[in-house]
Amino acid sequence: MTAALILFVVMLFTGLPLYVNLGLCSFLYVFIENLPMEVVVQRITQSANSFTMIAAPFFILMGNLMNTSGVTRKMFNFANTIVGTVPGGMGHANIIGSALFAGMSGTAVADAGGLGNIEIQAMKDIGYDADFACAATAASSVLGPIIPPSLPMVILAVTAEASIGRLFVAGIVPGLLMTIAMCVLVAVYANRRHYPRNPRPTLHSLWVAFKEAFLALLAPVILFFGIYRGVVTPTEAAIIAAFYSLVIGLLAYRDLTWRDVPKVVLQTCETTGVVLSLVMTAGIFGYALSVAQIPQQMTNVLLAFAHNKVLLLIIVNLFLLFVGMFMEGTAAILILTPILIPAMMSAGVDQTQACMIMILNLMIGVVTPPVGVVLYVVSNVSGVSFERVMKATVPFLIPLGVVLILVTFVPAVSLWLPNLLFGAA
Repeated sequence: MTAALILFVVMLFTGLPLYVNLGLCSFLYVFIENLPMEVVVQRITQSANSFTMIAAPFFILMGNLMNTSGVTRKMFNFANTIVGTVPGGMGHANIIGSALFAGMSGTAVADAGGLGNIEIQAMKDIGYDADFACAATAASSVLGPIIPPSLPMVILAVTAEASIGRLFVAGIVPGLLMTIAMCVLVAVYANRRHYPRNPRPTLHSLWVAFKEAFLALLAPVILFFGIYRGVVTPTEAAIIAAFYSLVIGLLAYRDLTWRDVPKVVLQTCETTGVVLSLVMTAGIFGYALSVAQIPQQMTNVLLAFAHNKVLLLIIVNLFLLFVGMFMEGTAAILILTPILIPAMMSAGVDQTQACMIMILNLMIGVVTPPVGVVLYVVSNVSGVSFERVMKATVPFLIPLGVVLILVTFVPAVSLWLPNLLFGAA
């Protein structure tokens, strides 16, 4: 296994897609250990053969449909109408708009790419600094995978054999706390830099903004109550939500045309292909690690700190933050879940809380240099240099980190709502 792991580390710096790296290293280990080659096909097929994973492409499709049908603009306008009158109002609208859109996109990149250009340009037009607008957009995009639905949560639930419903609900309170914490930081900047506020909206303008966004706002409501009431499974909810997005885009808002649908489906297939490639190759990579007893050995190392739960959680958080700085979140979930989740559970951490700790750490990583993918996306859509975006985003890591600490050391933050709705695990 040593040769395969060395090859894996070396290939991380070659620019090859990660699923190619995972597949080649796993195949090398199987060949060196003279294991049956059939196991490669079996493990890859087994990893993809999951009813729960069907939710992933439909959540991706829903986000793409919402982006194409102009829902992002309506969401931002609605948020801006509500909070635009307070100091730094459009900055608050940026954060709240991302929180609303998080109930549809499920990924940080979709949030940054969909809302980013609209939010940044609107803020720049009325006098906000370009780097601050980019930083608020990048940091708030973290809400996408935290507030349900969430593509990373689906993948984590499948990998950890956890309840998707509990994970979805567990993300609501941390997501709202992140929203509030970032709005506090925006208020500090607004007072310090004297950012403008919008005129007080009339009842008519409030009604118009709400009416335009109403059908879009129903999407996360349908998802939440459908799953909570047990009417549908999370997978079925994803299918319904994607169909709902198609209907309102074509018939209600009419910003989506039948000509757009093939392009949206193609985009969804491309993204889904990458995700499934990672899932399948990570399946055989996980098998190779398991045969070599790497997870067991690393778990034993972590369990040496299990007598001190606080110390173990600090080590896990620091490790995940470090990994998130260099590795894409989905890949990290697939590789590290079999190691870290059991270790935290052995120390007395609830499975749902352990999963939330992992998700929050890795999602903060998408806005942390040097490989913060969202920073590159925001830099690209705004035309602001990566260095400026990175520097301006650093202060936003403080409120995100505060919520991470709360989730880590105050179990009720992530467990209160799922325990209330579904009962204690």
